[in-house]
This record gives sequence, C-alpha cells and structure tokens, in this order.
Amino acid sequence: MPSAQRIISENKLVAGDVTGTGKDGRITKGDALAALETRSAAPQVGAAPAAARPAHEREERVKMTRLRQTIARRLKEAQNTAAMLTTFNDVDMSAVIEARSRYKDLFEKKHGVRLGFMSFFSQAVVMALRDVPAVGASIEGDEIVYRDYADLGIAVSSPGGLVVPVLRNADKLSFAQTEKAIADFGKRAQASKLTLEDMQGGNFTISNGGVFGSLLSTPILNTPQSGVLGLHRIEDRAVVRNAQIVIRPMMYLALSYDHRIVDGREAVTFLVRVKEAIEDPSRLLIDL
Repeated sequence: MPSAQRIISENKLVAGDVTGTGKDGRITKGDALAALETRSAAPQVGAAPAAARPAHEREERVKMTRLRQTIARRLKEAQNTAAMLTTFNDVDMSAVIEARSRYKDLFEKKHGVRLGFMSFFSQAVVMALRDVPAVGASIEGDEIVYRDYADLGIAVSSPGGLVVPVLRNADKLSFAQTEKAIADFGKRAQASKLTLEDMQGGNFTISNGGVFGSLLSTPILNTPQSGVLGLHRIEDRAVVRNAQIVIRPMMYLALSYDHRIVDGREAVTFLVRVKEAIEDPSRLLIDL
C-alpha cells in the first residue's frame, strides 16, 4: 500500500523487519505503524543511564555546626544587604620588616610578647579611620552612625572556622597592648574559649589571609560594618624606585567597603593612608 511504503521510507524502517499481515503477506499501514512503535520502544544502544553511585560510597554527610551555620548566614546577609565593592593597592613592607627585625628582641624582652605585623596594621587603620570616618560608620535605619572610636575585629582561625573577636578601643592601645590582645585572641580561639561578648560589636575588621598563603582576595564585610581590610602574603617583587628596578618585599592590600556609605574616593584615600603609614612607620608616631 502506498501509505505503508511512505511510513517505511520516511522513518527509514527496514522492510525485512516489518511483518506483513495483509493478503499474500503484504505490508499494511498498520504493520508499518506497529514496526515503528516497536522500534521506538526498544532501548537505544549506548543510551542507558549510568548506574547510580551508592550513597555511602566516597561521600560523607556532616551536620553543620552552629558556628558554621551562623557564619554562612552572616556572609549571605552581607551579600544581600551591602553594596560591596573592593579596591586594591600594594605596599612595600621593607620599613616594617626592618623595624621589626631591629626591635623584636628588645620588644619581647620588655613586654613578654612578640612584635608582629598586626600591631602596625591596626595602628595604621586607626589613623586612617580618623582621616576617613565613613569607613568606620554604619547604617541604622535611615541614619548613618559615625563613631569616634576604633573597635577593630581581628579575624583569627579556630577549629570550627574563622572567628572575629573585637579589639576594643584600639585607638587607645599601644603596640604592646595590641600584640598581647591579638595573641590572647589566637590562643583562646584555638582552645574554643572565645565568648559571644568577645565577638560582638566592632566597626572595622582586619583579615590576614596571608598567613595561609593567599596572594589576593576580596574580603566580605562583617555586617553591619562598612569596611574590611584584607592582608596577604609578602613576596619579593621587582618594583621601580628612583628610576631603578629593585627587589622589594611587597604585599597586596584589599579594602572591601559598603558603597552605600563610602564613596570610591574615600575608600581609595583610606587605603592610601594605610599604605603610607606602613611604608613610613614614623607617621604612626606623629599622626601624619
């Protein structure tokens, strides 16, 4: 029948695979349609789905700790709430490394704590906050709250994740007091002995990913704060000084900020103030 032949031709059926039920074994339209249906129902070679991997094989399900759940919630809140933007700069660490090398033994002998880099950066941030107070401000309702103090969140590692205890009144602390407080944070974080009160408040955060080898990052705000400074690893790089190519220990700095409060000019100015203070630590002594 013409209609049966058309079905076979259009669907590229093999005539030998179609059983004719008509007179003298002729193929009818129904025979062609039945053969087409049979071919469609047959499994395709190579199309079988891969066997599902047993759920217990090479997988492990671990319930999130309350701390990890809190961290996850707050990080997502920061993304959903703030208009985050990050600006970058680099800093020559030569002067701080030299000062630390020259005075570290005397410092430890007198104060009983090692002289690290964080005290330099915390003092530099305090000075920059005085010049650009918007970076330490926050939004409450339809108001911007400016603070005439520096409570700095210092991100430290703990067995349960990154935690941010607050260095209260950092603007009134000496280098030694700062180093002692940060060392205490680190010890208590590792022993899981930081309290909720230790981590409440703060109007700016410093996070040092360099201790883990990070070259560059875009730190996330610790809401409702409007600024976070990311520190990174120090590595020797070729730079130009006085028209000469020289090798210097350089670090990338990253400032993430809430663009709802902080303008780009203010963010860049803040980061430049930090850079200037680190490259010339004497500025910290005379507040320049």
